[in-house]
Amino acid sequence: QVQWVESGGQLVKTGDSLRLSCVASGATMATYSMNWFRQAPGKEREFVAEISREAINTQYSDSVKGRFTISRDNVENTLYLHQDSPKPENTAIYYCAAAHFYYRGTVPANSMTSWGQGTQVTVSS
Repeated sequence: QVQWVESGGQLVKTGDSLRLSCVASGATMATYSMNWFRQAPGKEREFVAEISREAINTQYSDSVKGRFTISRDNVENTLYLHQDSPKPENTAIYYCAAAHFYYRGTVPANSMTSWGQGTQVTVSS
């Protein structure tokens, strides 16, 4: 059974940098396109970033483009999300999710095959 375990979430201040990790167990991450989603209090879960199996393609939501970087290490079975100068509006639970396909354009949450349990990121001003 595949499991994804996120870590790295913490309380940070605007201007700090932050890196989230998602480690796979029971699966070979290289067989999946990988994604980050987030859910802020009182809001729906939203797409953040996506990376293809061989890390050739990436895409980001407009709200994080230029400040967040998604990357992966298929040898270590680990997915990353680097956040440069996060803002208070980035406060949310961040989830990694696996998909069989790399989506161009809209990335539907209901197309993900499996999810991690989430890690809390809180950004103070």
